[in-house]
Amino acid sequence: MATLTLKRKLEILSDAAKYDASCASSGSVKRDSVGGKGMGSTDGGMGICHAYAPDGRCISLLKILLTNFCVYDCAYCVNRVTSNTPRARFSVDEVVKLTLGFYQRNYIEGLFLSSGIIKNADYTMEAMVRVARALRQDHDFRGYIHLKVIPEASPALVNEAGLYADRISINIELPKDESLATLAPEKDAAGIRKAMGAVRVSEDASKDKGRKTRAPRFAPAGQSTQMIVGADSATDGAILKRSESLYGAYRLRRVYYSAFSPIPDATSRLPLSRPPMMREHRLYQADWLMRFYGFGRAEIVGEADDLDLAIDPKLAWALRNRGDFPVDVNTAPRETLLRVPGLGVKVVDRIIGTRRHTRLTLADIGRLSRRVNTLKPFLICADWSPGALTDRADLRARLEPRQLDLF
Repeated sequence: MATLTLKRKLEILSDAAKYDASCASSGSVKRDSVGGKGMGSTDGGMGICHAYAPDGRCISLLKILLTNFCVYDCAYCVNRVTSNTPRARFSVDEVVKLTLGFYQRNYIEGLFLSSGIIKNADYTMEAMVRVARALRQDHDFRGYIHLKVIPEASPALVNEAGLYADRISINIELPKDESLATLAPEKDAAGIRKAMGAVRVSEDASKDKGRKTRAPRFAPAGQSTQMIVGADSATDGAILKRSESLYGAYRLRRVYYSAFSPIPDATSRLPLSRPPMMREHRLYQADWLMRFYGFGRAEIVGEADDLDLAIDPKLAWALRNRGDFPVDVNTAPRETLLRVPGLGVKVVDRIIGTRRHTRLTLADIGRLSRRVNTLKPFLICADWSPGALTDRADLRARLEPRQLDLF
């Protein structure tokens, strides 16, 4: 087998990592090298793989696999053992060297590291932990580290990973257990959930205020997961129901949705084409409603149903529940305003802050939100009432986005 250059390895293993969407860096603790101590930080920057913090900061990560060799034969994965794809493998020292080199050139602020399974789960997880340990202990690296945990790895290795990483993630892979058993027979859905539960226990232990001694910091940015959308027959309702249970049971920071991408030499059990990208987008919008807007999954979509691709889920809900509208922007509580189509969290908070001093008009709302035409049927302002507009039979058609006809 020909020896690969470091550059060629980087080409192969960064390309192989692109299928993992769960690399956002929100929630990390702030560290820096002010005073000449350590190397790196978790603030500011621009670079290779862009992730975004809650305050909108762009954080750049070196996103790679330790190797794309894998002993598993997951039907939906381009790196499965039976796949005819170029293979490469980094050594631990090579990953450390790349991370430090890219940081020193101001390309990145951190590392997202995943891997195929080499030999077995513990052998692979131990190598990934060695990378993080070397960066933290040998080089005092203070940038962001996200490690993809292998569920079958020993609890001791998973726990050590959390001591060096800002975030760890364990992919649930598919929304239905039976789909995972069919398409990824080496993986065990119950084992994945058990590993997630162990991570939550370690997180809780590190935050226990009743301890007499302070526990070591454990993955301060929490844990996340990813589900592939469109590889099986799961509806959007079933996907969101699984997300709802994951958020509740394991207190995940984020569930990521990745549209299935057809791969070469795929099994006939997989679809021939990828789902519409809008489906992935609608799932993220619905997920946002559950996490930040107080919606329950059942309010958004039934378990057997799919989301409407033509309009966003909040507008779809409002059109189904017109009896809840219009609401008075000057008196409605925050949780009610958050359900109005076109009003986001920041706009609602600005409305509540402003109405303490003055009664808001439609023009005031227009200055706060660019979606005033969407808002009109659902709001009462000091100088505006929608009248019969809320109940018009053609309201959906009036609000549905229109594709520009260029020809």
